[in-house]
Amino acid sequence: MFESKAYPQPLEESVFMEWLEKGRASRIPYAYLLILWDELEQEYSPRYLSTREEIDEIEKYGYSPVSLVMVAAYDLYSETRVS
Repeated sequence: MFESKAYPQPLEESVFMEWLEKGRASRIPYAYLLILWDELEQEYSPRYLSTREEIDEIEKYGYSPVSLVMVAAYDLYSETRVS
């Protein structure tokens, strides 16, 4: 995933699937998986959200000077990209 030059580095599909499963298995009723990029650590990390409105509050990759930015957001159950 994220293998084009538009992204900082590729993400292994197995890691993505693991993050989806972790979000679905949570006792907290999450609905979305955000893929975040940490500019300082040079690595991806997951964040789980319950509402779509929360996605708009996260800074986007390529549009923000902050060090932790969103690369993509996915619905945990349909696995469709929502942002």
